[in-house]
Amino acid sequence: MRNVKTILALVCLLVLAMPAVTQQNEPVDLDAIYKIKQEGLSAQRSKVMEYSSYLTDVYGPRLTGSPQYKAAGAWTTKTLTELGLVNVRTEAWMPAFGRGWSSERFSAQVTAPNPFPLIAYPLAWAPGTNGPVSGEAVYASITREEDFATFKGKLKGKFVLTAAPRAVPALWNAPGRRYTDEELDNISRQPIPGAIPTQQPGPGQFGQPQAPLTPADIQARQAFTAKLAQFWVDEGVAALLTPAQGTGGTVFAGGFGGAAARRPDAPPAVPRVALAIEHYGRIYRMLEKKVAVTIEMNIENKFHDDASMSFNIFGEIPGTDKADEVVMLGGHFDSWHTGTGATDNGAGSAVMMEVMRILKATGLKLRRTVRIGLWGGEEQGLLGSRGYVTATFADRQTMQVKPAHAKFQAYFNIDNGSGRIRGIYLQGNEAIRPVFERWMEPFRDMGMTTISIRNTGGTDHQSFDGVGLPGFQFIQDPLEYDSRTHHSNMDVYERLQPDDMRQIATIVSAFVYHAANRDQLLPRKPLPPPQRQGGGPGGGGPPPPPQPPN
Repeated sequence: MRNVKTILALVCLLVLAMPAVTQQNEPVDLDAIYKIKQEGLSAQRSKVMEYSSYLTDVYGPRLTGSPQYKAAGAWTTKTLTELGLVNVRTEAWMPAFGRGWSSERFSAQVTAPNPFPLIAYPLAWAPGTNGPVSGEAVYASITREEDFATFKGKLKGKFVLTAAPRAVPALWNAPGRRYTDEELDNISRQPIPGAIPTQQPGPGQFGQPQAPLTPADIQARQAFTAKLAQFWVDEGVAALLTPAQGTGGTVFAGGFGGAAARRPDAPPAVPRVALAIEHYGRIYRMLEKKVAVTIEMNIENKFHDDASMSFNIFGEIPGTDKADEVVMLGGHFDSWHTGTGATDNGAGSAVMMEVMRILKATGLKLRRTVRIGLWGGEEQGLLGSRGYVTATFADRQTMQVKPAHAKFQAYFNIDNGSGRIRGIYLQGNEAIRPVFERWMEPFRDMGMTTISIRNTGGTDHQSFDGVGLPGFQFIQDPLEYDSRTHHSNMDVYERLQPDDMRQIATIVSAFVYHAANRDQLLPRKPLPPPQRQGGGPGGGGPPPPPQPPN
């Protein structure tokens, strides 16, 4: 009996030790990591900030379908070719993106009663003014059917303020920050459905819970929105002015009209402009006091029907004995138009180009083919990466997989600004935890300490994860991403952090290297069911836990 108890105790010890054994058996090439660190962390040899400057200062912003996007793509394919990559190319995705758009010239000024320039930006895919236009500012809030009669015949040639300004509190907290140990510990924990969150959501993070809209509610809202848009056109409004999110001269602004505005047969519209809240509020308060305000604007926007301005970018380092299997890395190449697309997502694009440079410069052998993918149309709903995944690996609406699906190793994505890597999201794939723990170990002293089982959303790794492929986004320090730069006029080169960028490129290089040289394919989650409804939001951003949709 004593022998039986002894044997049982030994068996229990072996079972308990199995995860540790599995973890220790995952090989880590420390010689390769030494070479990668030497190349990637060197301020003298790194090219990541040079790449960032070209993508932002020279070619930014990179709105999908714009001439700047096309020019940036030409520079990028040239640079990847010069690095020695093969199969460097651009590829269109399906369905077609629609019309492109660019802001060619813009000026805005209050001319009376006291002249001052306005901090303002036109919304993408809205038309221009066809030359300088001057007119009075008026406030016209139309939220119900009865309001149409109130303003009919009174708005021709007017600059219309459409909403009351919001309150602007003091900036009590610094806009930039790094994750604390407590926050990282919270991110690492498995969320339990129905549990009370361990931290309260911040402003703009979740919003107040609302009752879901019925189909009839949605239809009525859409009908009213369309009627209102036509009313502005029929009345001959000079431009609609809206109070932008952001303070202190930061203006968050995106697009107008969604996919419908990109169609060649889009309905007529009037110019739309987002104003810095401080300037919008000043105009609004003068109008409240019955003081006449005159504004002059010149909005020169241009639509583009050139399909060659919408594409993804690819390049490869060929593998050796497992060359038919693929490791991918990437981020979205497009941006919005108010800044130069630096943190969103010139940073991710430049980092991934730098990863390819590091792998080439170190001369490390790669068993699998390594492919970079830089995506277009992410800001409009992950269009580029979803189109590529559908054409290459599987259709998420039917979940019918293609042969390349079985030959895919992993996809690694960067799209959370330029904050250094603090960990990685597993997207619910618990089986891969021991692998990433080993790969992460040499970078703990560089701040990468956290593995989270959670899903994180809003960017291109979802396109791969959505068809059962291992697709991962790294946990990055937030810095000023959500507070100041994401989709704003402050999304410029100066907001990038060079030391962090070199850290990101070094860690991603090591993860890609180990994925390319691992004996087996990485463990996968079960194939998900078909997702016939499709769709989804675009735009990057590291949602703090618990995560709202992006």
